[in-house]
Amino acid sequence: MGTSLSVHSIVVATTEQVSCPLGEESAILNLKNSVYYGMNPVGARVWNLVQQPKSVLQLRDTLLEEYEVDPSRCERDLLDLLEQMRLEGLIEVRIAAGA
Repeated sequence: MGTSLSVHSIVVATTEQVSCPLGEESAILNLKNSVYYGMNPVGARVWNLVQQPKSVLQLRDTLLEEYEVDPSRCERDLLDLLEQMRLEGLIEVRIAAGA
């Protein structure tokens, strides 16, 4: 699927989806495969953040400011979530400038 995912990657939601908040959670519909995805509150926060291009490091730092979590676990879980989103076609991964 192209570019590999790292902490220096830039990620952004694709245009082939629609989403809506459901309280603290979110529902996403992938328009390419007609599959719905549900996001828990942390996943919904990540989803909200990737509506504009952001580096994985920016996402991690934002989550560390907002949640009480070990930095290495946060980074690992974030990369796992973003990889799942990428595989499902919900985000695109771009190479960071200068990388």
